[in-house]
Amino acid sequence: QVQLVESGGGLVQAGGSLRLSCAASGRTFAMGWFRQVPGKEREFVAAITSTNEQTYYRDSVRGRFTITRDNAKNLAYLQMNSLEPEDTAVYYCAAKKTDSHNYYYTWGYTYWGQGTQVTVSS
Repeated sequence: QVQLVESGGGLVQAGGSLRLSCAASGRTFAMGWFRQVPGKEREFVAAITSTNEQTYYRDSVRGRFTITRDNAKNLAYLQMNSLEPEDTAVYYCAAKKTDSHNYYYTWGYTYWGQGTQVTVSS
C-alpha cells in the first residue's frame, strides 16, 4: 500500500505560479495529477512515467504546467505557471501500479492523495 501526500496549494492571482508536490511512501510507477471542482467529475491534468519519464498533459494546461518526478526521493511535482481562474480546483496526486497506458482516466490509478486546494483569483 502506497500513501500519497500533496502539498503546495494555495491562493494566487491570475498569471501567477504555484508548485504542487506529492510525496509517496514507497516506490511508484506512473504518477498523475487530477483536479476536481464541486459538481464536476475529476479530470486529468498531467502524468509522468517512472522509467523514461514520458509526460502527458491535457490540452488546456500544455505549455503552462510541467510535471516532473524525483524517483530517488519518491516525489512528484506539478509546476503551474500562468495560472487562470479556470484552474481553480482541488488537485489530487495519483499513482499507478504499472507504467503502462490509461494515464488519462481515474480508473487507471490505484493510489490517491487527499487533495490540495488551488484557488486562482481574477
